[in-house]
Amino acid sequence: MDTTWVVVADQARARLFSASDSRGPLDEVEDLANPEGRLHDQDLNADSPGRAFDSMGEGRHAMGKHHSPKEQEAIRFAHEVAERLAAGLHDGAFRHLIISAAPRFLGLLRETLPDAVAKCIVLELHKDLTALGPEEIRAHLPERLPRAPLSSQG
Repeated sequence: MDTTWVVVADQARARLFSASDSRGPLDEVEDLANPEGRLHDQDLNADSPGRAFDSMGEGRHAMGKHHSPKEQEAIRFAHEVAERLAAGLHDGAFRHLIISAAPRFLGLLRETLPDAVAKCIVLELHKDLTALGPEEIRAHLPERLPRAPLSSQG
């Protein structure tokens, strides 16, 4: 099977589409929702890091987390999407992958994708298309979907 999956994602939603024909329409495979991705930091975690006093001076500083609750939730969702893509590849559901995501979330996805999935990527778009219908998403893609991995394209 020479199927291409198209993933459109942001921190709150990831939609997976399938295209069995490089010039054909997109068929929605799955819609992964992450409602927490739309919340604000204070809504995600009322227990924000406490404050500590330095024993050697008068300074105060926050204790704990390096990422805000919203960033942590986006990272968690990126892992969930990556796991779903890995399962799809393992099951033979696709051979080629196109990802269109909000720029920050695209970076998180890149960091979390297993190597085998990353090698299937043939095109990346730095656009959040999650709110669009399949026909509108297809209009943002090349007329003929690429089949060569990104590293092979020149």
